[in-house]
Amino acid sequence: MKILIVNGPNLNLLGTREPEVYGSQSFEAYLKKLRKHYHSITLEYFQSNVEGEIINALQNAGYLYDGIILNAGGYTHTSVAIADAIKAINTPVVEVHISNTFAREPYRHTSLLAAFVKGSIIGFGIESYRLAVESLATKIA
Repeated sequence: MKILIVNGPNLNLLGTREPEVYGSQSFEAYLKKLRKHYHSITLEYFQSNVEGEIINALQNAGYLYDGIILNAGGYTHTSVAIADAIKAINTPVVEVHISNTFAREPYRHTSLLAAFVKGSIIGFGIESYRLAVESLATKIA
């Protein structure tokens, strides 16, 4: 099984950016733990602060992977183009957010992606990614 994790804008700063919201662990360190725990699953990773690069990654992965985990960051609330890219591919996508977006600013309460993903995991800290892997592994198996 192959799963691609796609992180959007500012998530390259995990571990240093607002640790009270996002925690103090870098995503790369967390990914090492995920790969060790899910040794039978190929977990690949892509991060970009650029909307078009995220769209390209989704389109490229949409026919090559068994699942995609997407944390689109702020693009979740603004990007019709990323929503369209999800809608256009066959691979199941799980939307992930580290923080509880519903407990934050009102503009974060709406996801333009939610209608096109298989499900959303929100507010469980960085462990939201592990829950997404579990969800995809269960659905695909």
